[in-house]
Amino acid sequence: MLSSNYTKKVYEDVVLRNPGESEFHQAVLEVLESLEPILEKRPEFEKHSILERFVEPERLISFRVPWVDDEGKIRVNRGYRVQFNSAIGPYKGGLRFHPSVSASVIKFLGFEQTLKNSLTTLPMGGGKGGADFNPKGKSEGEVMRFCQSFMTELYRHIGQFVDVPAGDIGVGAREVGYMFGTYKRIVGGYEGGAMTGKGIPFGGSLGRVKATGYGLCYFAEESMNRQRGTSFLGKTVIVSGSGNVAVYAAEKATQLGATVVAMSDSDGYIYDNHGIDVNEVIKIKADRQRISVYADKVPTAAYNEGSKNIWSVKCDIALPCATQNEMDKQGAKSLIENGCLGVFEGSNMPLTPEAIALVINAGLLYSPGKASNAGGVSVSGLEMSQNSLRLSWSEAEVDMKLRDIMKNIFNASFEASKEAGCEGNLMAGANIAGFLKVAEAMIAQGAV
Repeated sequence: MLSSNYTKKVYEDVVLRNPGESEFHQAVLEVLESLEPILEKRPEFEKHSILERFVEPERLISFRVPWVDDEGKIRVNRGYRVQFNSAIGPYKGGLRFHPSVSASVIKFLGFEQTLKNSLTTLPMGGGKGGADFNPKGKSEGEVMRFCQSFMTELYRHIGQFVDVPAGDIGVGAREVGYMFGTYKRIVGGYEGGAMTGKGIPFGGSLGRVKATGYGLCYFAEESMNRQRGTSFLGKTVIVSGSGNVAVYAAEKATQLGATVVAMSDSDGYIYDNHGIDVNEVIKIKADRQRISVYADKVPTAAYNEGSKNIWSVKCDIALPCATQNEMDKQGAKSLIENGCLGVFEGSNMPLTPEAIALVINAGLLYSPGKASNAGGVSVSGLEMSQNSLRLSWSEAEVDMKLRDIMKNIFNASFEASKEAGCEGNLMAGANIAGFLKVAEAMIAQGAV
């Protein structure tokens, strides 16, 4: 709960000015609660109205996206781009194609992205975008036509020194390729740094697809080592989701000596106490099949309906990598009762506030997504650097830089938690460390 008059007033204004946007309200409240200890010590933030500016996007763009399906019928979706904060660099953040996309979801993601990008120490501001389009069940032609129509509007708002989109849920290398091709054709030049997540032949970075999942595990490993003197070795792990973040988190956890026993999609989850064969999951998802197919292929595995039930599986480490608010109070309670050591977020805001409180109060290790899932945008930043330098680094070089960035994010979050008097609370630490860099840049730049 908020205790200072300043944070209360800011939050009340957010709710009043953004009615019905529950995801955005939730993200802002969590951050404001964490910032209260430093706001008392830094009155200049209130003097310069930093919080009021910090919670208000610099720009929110909404536009229609008409496209033609395979039957020749014109369909219409709604597209968004929020350019949240550019105090430390051009706007940077992914594009999400999913039916749940709304102004509230995009604003919460852009707000979180501002803090996340700040933590990477790379010069990137916060942005996010997407559309309420569902690529599932669509043909290649339909996806291509939608992406081309989407970029026909978006192109005028982005650029390598302005706003650099990437992929997110529902937007992979295929969709980025279609959009980048359209952007290149419209602007009449090759701006490789205008989008990230590109294919390797046209300016993409090696290691980008694996970066969020790998980075999550590098962060978790550092947290376990520094805070508990242990590691992934010999641990039992569950990973929610089966997209890029989830499969590569499972792959890296396995490489680090853990046994991943459960993974999920939106319909249900698979369980195998012998360990999930990640390569088999990757093949299934490449064919755009449901994860239930895994149980048909692997005799030791069982499929269970209901994706939220995955948290009832006994484990040492939980890596939620699917979507926002996927773990509620009951899911957290199940993990605690089963003796879980830590929960490290791989997706954006996957735990509800009630679940976070339970996990922290029970003494489990916990990291917010803005810290532990920053690996993807970190390598996107490295992709921008490679494009500017006209270079392509090896996957080993990229992975080494990623590992260092994730260790630095842990260190910054941990040190900030100590300075705020809540040592080990990485949620508070990440919010404070990310905010301070942006806030100080905003003060230095004046009323802009």
